[in-house]
Amino acid sequence: MLLGRQTPVTQSYSPELLYPMPRAPGRQLIGCSDSLPFAGTDLWHAYEMSWLDATAKPVVRVGRFAIPASSPNMVESKSFKLYLNSLNNTRFDSEGQVANIIKRDITKVVGADVALELLTVSAPTLAGAALQGLCLDDVNVRPPRGEPAAEMLELLSTEPTEETLYTHLLRSLCPVTGQPDWASVWINYRGRALAHESLLRYIIAYRNHQEFHEQCVERMFCDLQERIAPEFLHIQAFYTRRGGLDINPFRSTDPMAAPLPRLNRQ
Repeated sequence: MLLGRQTPVTQSYSPELLYPMPRAPGRQLIGCSDSLPFAGTDLWHAYEMSWLDATAKPVVRVGRFAIPASSPNMVESKSFKLYLNSLNNTRFDSEGQVANIIKRDITKVVGADVALELLTVSAPTLAGAALQGLCLDDVNVRPPRGEPAAEMLELLSTEPTEETLYTHLLRSLCPVTGQPDWASVWINYRGRALAHESLLRYIIAYRNHQEFHEQCVERMFCDLQERIAPEFLHIQAFYTRRGGLDINPFRSTDPMAAPLPRLNRQ
């Protein structure tokens, strides 16, 4: 793995830089390796994409990648960054050719079809959105103790409740480098009513928890599902960019549900 190591800049197209991260070990830790209780997508934005056109003139785009949660592998983020930068000084006949090559390479690494949009840097669809629902950031909360666990999530009622909640207070740690990752979390559910203070305390408990972005969200989903027995549950984390990439894991009980767009914070 290249993460945590000094690496030279690659001057030519190098798909061998891409490093697969199997999802199975993380899912075994939360007890969902045999059958997935969720569907979803890992939505990535790559803000540092460039290559040369047929005349050797630079082209700059923002890439939006959608990697299915059902894929056997994730792609390690530093290897992704280095791979994209390996395209910088390579000529391509057309933008379509670039898109096809990148989709092919990422699909091979993750083991499932990947969707890719190449957007101009001023594309309206890149505008940051504001989260809808009730913000928990001003809720008074007791300091959490220990690692996040489903038992932290307290119920107000066993009667079905539908609500949309979010917080900007998520911090987790990279399991390789120990460096902090920052994110907002959005939750929409119908199920047994959560005590808001306990939910915020649970999310804050990730502050010193070491796990990859996608694994943190899947752990949250499974813990929430255990506690609230939802009729439906959607959860998405919006991690701020690192190395020109942001990652937005989305998990849902509905296989047809789509992730939300990026935030201004990213």
